[in-house]
Amino acid sequence: MIPMALTLFGILILNIFVSLVINGLLLRFSKNLGIRSHQEFTIRWSSQVKPSIGGVSFFISFLLSFILLMLIFDYNEITKNLKVIGFFVAVLVATLVGFMDDIFNTKPLIKLSGQILSGFIVAISGTTIPFSNIIWIDIIITIVWVVALMNSLNMLDNMDGITTTVSIFILIASTASLLIISSSDFGFHTKINVAIIGVLIGFLYYNWHPSKMFMGDTGSQFIGLFLAYSSIDSFWLVGKSFENHRWLGFIICLVAFTPAAIDTLSVIINRLKKGQSPMVGGKDHTTHHLVYMGLKDNQVGRVFVLLGLVSTSLAILLVYFVSIGLIWPVFLGLLYFIIVFIVIYRITLKYKAPSKNSIENNTSN
Repeated sequence: MIPMALTLFGILILNIFVSLVINGLLLRFSKNLGIRSHQEFTIRWSSQVKPSIGGVSFFISFLLSFILLMLIFDYNEITKNLKVIGFFVAVLVATLVGFMDDIFNTKPLIKLSGQILSGFIVAISGTTIPFSNIIWIDIIITIVWVVALMNSLNMLDNMDGITTTVSIFILIASTASLLIISSSDFGFHTKINVAIIGVLIGFLYYNWHPSKMFMGDTGSQFIGLFLAYSSIDSFWLVGKSFENHRWLGFIICLVAFTPAAIDTLSVIINRLKKGQSPMVGGKDHTTHHLVYMGLKDNQVGRVFVLLGLVSTSLAILLVYFVSIGLIWPVFLGLLYFIIVFIVIYRITLKYKAPSKNSIENNTSN
């Protein structure tokens, strides 16, 4: 137990270092990757031109970690495991989809097709959400889940450090859940989770306000796919033990993904009420409304850190309770999600965008 814990710690530290180095090099030699046009900055919160290269470092670090884990720890588990191979291919597709969008600003239909393909690859390779006993229904649910998270994380990436910190907390909860439901099994999924946590921590050094770079669509599509896959084998798997209560996994997912879920839901509801497309960018996210309320960018970041910490802790507790046969605490988790959503959504209704000059003065602080 102790040697494996030290191994995970070593993987974490190594990937933090690798991420810092790779991001530093990319920042030095690539100043405009992901910057497509002036219109890009009319919908970005930051008024400064910054490269969207974080996703490139995510994939490079992931690839190095994948190869290292294969060579040192889990060669047979990786090369002979269809689920892992499918996951790797899906990551390639998701990253490519995001990279093409960063470079060429691809049409929404093309992007959606790539997301669906990523989810389909995950599903047909054996990683499906265990929601029913009908395989084709589970495959469809899995694809919808993957597409939803890839878009949700993309939407959440609207202010310095938000998506990065939220993703770190979700992966911490996912890793802890894997250890709880698999009797402290330090397998491939646990190790790759820890590796990506390290990658994100290293990137956060450059992405926290005031940021030096964005993760871009390459990063949001990569991390969205990664979180979708990781959550299926952790949060969703919890409900599989209860034949008539497979919805438990969904509620635990809501709790763990609370920061991202409330932002996505708030934006979709508010835009539909205005007759606008939910997929068009804008400065109407929960993070933006917190600024309109009077908080500064770094304070909004701290709010999401606190929200992520609480959501992660609660999700881990719920997984533990379910693992010992207690179901009723999950309803408290659902209540937590509903309360947080109501509070944040009311803020989006009460505090609207001030004049253009006021926003620019606020974001410069």
